[in-house]
Parts: sequence; structure tokens; C-alpha cells
Amino acid sequence: MLLQIHKSKIHRVKVTEANLNYVGSITIDEALMEAANLYEGERVQIVNNNNGQRLETYVIRGERNSGVICLNGAAARKAEVGDIVIIISYGLMTPEEALAYKPIAVFPDENNELN
Repeated sequence: MLLQIHKSKIHRVKVTEANLNYVGSITIDEALMEAANLYEGERVQIVNNNNGQRLETYVIRGERNSGVICLNGAAARKAEVGDIVIIISYGLMTPEEALAYKPIAVFPDENNELN
């Protein structure tokens, strides 16, 4: 049996853009993606701390060190620029892998930068 386990997250990052006229997804600064072990195309859950909305979408690589967090397409209706979100990824693991796995958590500053 495989369990769906919290793999990594970007905790409390600021939405910098919301682009309704895009095909869909969330664009994330490449440096943040790497720090959180996120892959382009990976399924993620977005939790909006400002309005309680939750949604699932996939990751698009954004410009490195730009601080970009852009909700695209229908997801743009779930957040406003300036909202604080948590981006969570999950992985499928055996029970043995899940017991040994330590999730990655990234805590950017108020400018979506890593220190």
C-alpha cells in the first residue's frame, strides 16, 4: 500500500500576481521551487491564509530570484495580490518510507526571498 504523505511546503509566501487569462497553474520562483524540492508540472495544494480557499493545481517554473508567486487561470479567482498562501506538495510512499521521511519546509521572508 502507498500513503500520500506531506513531501514539502513553501510556508506563508505572498501572492505577487493573479493572471485570469492564462491556461492554469501556479508560477513559482525557481529558487523557491528548488529549496522546497518542487518540480515543474508537480501537483500542489494551495491554501490561502487570507480567505480560507484551498485548491489544487500544478507548478510552472518562474524566473529565479524574482519572488514570483502567480496564480493562473481559474486559480486566479481564489486569491488576490498580497494574499499569504501555503504551497504544499505530497508524495506517495510505503509505510516504511513514510516513517523515515522528513518533509522539507521553506520559510521565505516578506519579499518571497530566501535568507
